[in-house]
Amino acid sequence: MLQDAQSIRYYQKLTDTLVDFRHRGYRFDELKMYCEGYLASLRYSNVLESHLINRLEAEVFRFLQDPSNFELPLPQPETEY
Repeated sequence: MLQDAQSIRYYQKLTDTLVDFRHRGYRFDELKMYCEGYLASLRYSNVLESHLINRLEAEVFRFLQDPSNFELPLPQPETEY
């Protein structure tokens, strides 16, 4: 579980982008490659400590493994009063 505020922000940005890319038709392999590049850039830029990046990586790949994160919500039927 992420507890650092900055790593939570990176997690939210990354997962929002993954969902957007998935809805645009990107495959799982492409999403995984995007994650790897994103995390590599975080490591290279030293914006987070390495243990926080490792935790972020674990959480993001756990997010990727759950297909329910990429389901489109069904529209709710309108009820007339």
